[in-house]
Amino acid sequence: MRDLNSDDADLNQQLLAWYDHNARAMPWRVSPADRAAGVVPDPYRIWLSEVMLQQTTVAAVTDYFQRFTRRWPTVADLAAAEDADVMGEWAGLGYYARARNLLKCARVVANDLEGVFPDSYEALLKLPGIGPYTAAAVASIAFDRVETVLDGNVERVMARLHDVHAPLPGVKSELKAHAAALTPTQRPGDYAQAVMDLGATLCTPKNPACGICPWRAPCLARVAGTATELPKKTPKQPKPTRLGIVYLARSASGDWLLERRPDKGLLGGMLGWPGSDWNEAPSPKAPFEADWQDLGAEVRHTFTHFHLILRVMLAELPPEFTAQEGQEILPRHDFRPTDLPTVMRKAFDLWKGQTDLLTTSQQ
Repeated sequence: MRDLNSDDADLNQQLLAWYDHNARAMPWRVSPADRAAGVVPDPYRIWLSEVMLQQTTVAAVTDYFQRFTRRWPTVADLAAAEDADVMGEWAGLGYYARARNLLKCARVVANDLEGVFPDSYEALLKLPGIGPYTAAAVASIAFDRVETVLDGNVERVMARLHDVHAPLPGVKSELKAHAAALTPTQRPGDYAQAVMDLGATLCTPKNPACGICPWRAPCLARVAGTATELPKKTPKQPKPTRLGIVYLARSASGDWLLERRPDKGLLGGMLGWPGSDWNEAPSPKAPFEADWQDLGAEVRHTFTHFHLILRVMLAELPPEFTAQEGQEILPRHDFRPTDLPTVMRKAFDLWKGQTDLLTTSQQ
């Protein structure tokens, strides 16, 4: 690997000049023009957006962020929210441990820190649910601290800029060192957002727009013709497939039997359908004895570490049924499918699709 053709200061100025004209508009972002005019980012909005953006895209997060901030405009508002309300609003974003940690962090800031987020990487890192990336991002973007922000976009930009061929994740520390060397002392928050925007809009995984990139000249991978190959990644092991059964029970008046999952574990704290364990050979675990009918359609869903296939069983909820510990009978007018995690909503959608089809055929 050879040295870059431009010095670091030139690279910083080139990128910031590009960002000043091309920054993406986001509901949590203070534009470079507003920032230059003295508008200060809201740490609450920056933190909330960064937690939501983990493992998720800007397009997927925007509507969730706007709903959250309309309903809970300050960290104190969020800290005072009911857990079930927050989990319901989070449904569909996935990685539900983030939502639980979101509440924990909000309550620490609101109750122990008088509603004020700490402004340093070290102090932010002590808060629940905040890891090294989020601490660096909030410190940099919200407080203009000189911190190295390294997400997937930045890793890709650094791998191409320096033509690094060693695979991720092993090469992460080298890419972070390259990113740290380029992080300026002036406008570090804008620079962090600029390099992430560069990766998201021009230096994309496929078909990078090298011809209009502000770092076109010094990019070693462009010169070598290897940009589309980078960053390289260690091959992942194939995901196993697990099986399971979910039980949809509805009363004659339209009330549903639901089950709140334990706080720890997959989908922790979320409402869902009663069901079996998820493994290679799940044992039936109906919530009550009944003539359960197989819907005849499967739910297929992929989590981070495995694929899941669920059988969907149906029965009418007995009038005399009493909910057990962890179960809830949700009245028809209180039931919102959007409050369910995606995998559980898929089961509801299958049921609704077949019900609508049956209704149509009988008309």
